[in-house]
Amino acid sequence: MATLNSKIPEGPLAEKWKNFNAHQNLVNPANKRKLDIIVVGTGLAGAAAAASLGELGFIVKNFCIQDSPRRAHSIAAQGGINAAKNYPNDGDSVYRLFYDTVKGGDYRAREANVYRLAEVSNSIIDQCVAQGVPFAREYGGLLDNRSFGGALVSRTFYARGQTGQQLLLGAYGALSKEVHKGSVKMYTRREMLDLVIVDGRARGIITRNTVTGEIERHSAHTVVIATGGYGNVFFLSTNAMNSNGSSAWQCYKKGAAFANPCFVQIHPTCIPVHGDFQSKLTLMSESLRNDGRIWVPKNKEDARKIQKGELKPTEIAEENRDYYLERRYPAFGNLVPRDVASRAAKERCDAGHGVGNTGLAVYLDFKDAINRLGRDVIEARYGNLFQMYEKIVDDNPYETPMMIYPAIHYTMGGIWVDYELETTIPGLFAGGEANFSDHGANRLGASALMQGLADGYFVLPYTVQNYLADQINVPRFSTDLPEFEEAEKAVKDKLDKLINNKGSKSVDSFHKRLGHIMWDNVGMARNKEGLEKAIKEIKALREEYWKDVDVPGSLEGVNVELEKAVRVADFLELGELMARDALHRKESSGGHFREEYQTPEGEALRNDKDFMYVAAWEYNGDGEPILNKEPLNYEDIEVKTRNYKEAKS
Repeated sequence: MATLNSKIPEGPLAEKWKNFNAHQNLVNPANKRKLDIIVVGTGLAGAAAAASLGELGFIVKNFCIQDSPRRAHSIAAQGGINAAKNYPNDGDSVYRLFYDTVKGGDYRAREANVYRLAEVSNSIIDQCVAQGVPFAREYGGLLDNRSFGGALVSRTFYARGQTGQQLLLGAYGALSKEVHKGSVKMYTRREMLDLVIVDGRARGIITRNTVTGEIERHSAHTVVIATGGYGNVFFLSTNAMNSNGSSAWQCYKKGAAFANPCFVQIHPTCIPVHGDFQSKLTLMSESLRNDGRIWVPKNKEDARKIQKGELKPTEIAEENRDYYLERRYPAFGNLVPRDVASRAAKERCDAGHGVGNTGLAVYLDFKDAINRLGRDVIEARYGNLFQMYEKIVDDNPYETPMMIYPAIHYTMGGIWVDYELETTIPGLFAGGEANFSDHGANRLGASALMQGLADGYFVLPYTVQNYLADQINVPRFSTDLPEFEEAEKAVKDKLDKLINNKGSKSVDSFHKRLGHIMWDNVGMARNKEGLEKAIKEIKALREEYWKDVDVPGSLEGVNVELEKAVRVADFLELGELMARDALHRKESSGGHFREEYQTPEGEALRNDKDFMYVAAWEYNGDGEPILNKEPLNYEDIEVKTRNYKEAKS
């Protein structure tokens, strides 16, 4: 059994991070040059961590799956970034951001980590402004804020509809400075395929050069994983096509506990599926819910006519529209958290009120906002999002309501980490979406960018240094060690097996079949029968995969199909663990909705008595994974049933 020591500092909640910083171990500047750090990933968490550690004086090796860090999937987080600045003077505070985040996660996150996230959030905004990030500003020149789901205050800073891209450019600038200085060496077009452990500590990685096909060994005194989430296990998701969970999964198979894998976020504001040949889904930013109103026809007959193309949404009279979020949750309305909004949309569509040719869509309507504010104001706020929607759907959202439906988006589960973001493998750290630490069972909108930059700029530079303080006399590692040879051989054997399999079915065909199993049984609604069915079907699919997958091309040079084949092999294992985790958690909480456990009103029904813990799964070879539990203790927050119908805290 793995030992889960959260290493939460002593003292009052508001003093824990200050106490850690006051007593952390330090490394003097001359000794920092003796220590190597591997950072895998160049999104917001990875780029910020690599830049910050390089600025401190460590020697950093940064690995990028793309040709440039600017292509990291962090750019897809369009809507904004949360911080507790309280610029609108509407009652926000560090404590309220902390409270909203824990409540939004349905009381399944670690209290101390979430408070630290809220505490450092304000520094993120100062850092990004100093970097030149062009946040939106009010007429007087002050930074503007808007609202996101799960909050009654406006705390989201934004740069029109491209906040993630602008923040990433800021991090990229900081990173480029360190690359130019020589403290960071950038390895582009490298994919991590295994973790190397020497004497019980993470000491390196094995990568494949995706241009030449060469397998490479890289050593360091410590390794940081910041490679994002695993939403693409569902095939159709809002993630970029090459986003994957393989780096985190290899860490799991080397001994890092994997926490809460079933906690997956369904985003309510996506463009609906429109065909069998679609390869990904497009996210429409949650920021649109500030001014857009969500509705479906009250009358099923109207919905059926719309589905058949006999009626337009603009022809539905106001009294025949059901603004169901405003009806069910009057205090928060269209800005309820994502899991709540997603389930409400599914319920209306399942009841026969859905629109679009499939009946699996609801309307997001800007008519009232345009009448109230004027088209020019809406265009200034959301113009690029409206343009994107029109290019994809061929419909003008200024004149016709957008159609949206929930889709797989973010993963709250990930590698288990302690308060210092260190995994159960000494010397292996995880940041951003790759870890589980901050969002519990549901992430609030605009908190992904906040966590990525908090981990990269303001947490890992302290905690990694604290770990390295007793490593200054450890010489640099040779990649000729037996551990590196063994890991490289395992990687080559896996690649050889895939390329020489010569089956009859493509990688994508298996991935799509896995996606259907996952969405149907481990998606928005889950039950015991479906989860048991999913585990059985995934096992059978995995066996078939290794017998009948066809991977064209060779091991040398560019081979995108080989890259996909490795990732899908990992997804076939990860998908089963997700189903097992969902099956064992006999409750509904946040994004994990078990149909057997719901209130009479159809809301999530938690079981705090039996499941108020982090489920940290330990790899057990060919046997069933071992469940470890980290109890969640709330000292500064009263745990109660989430309520978004009233304005009470």
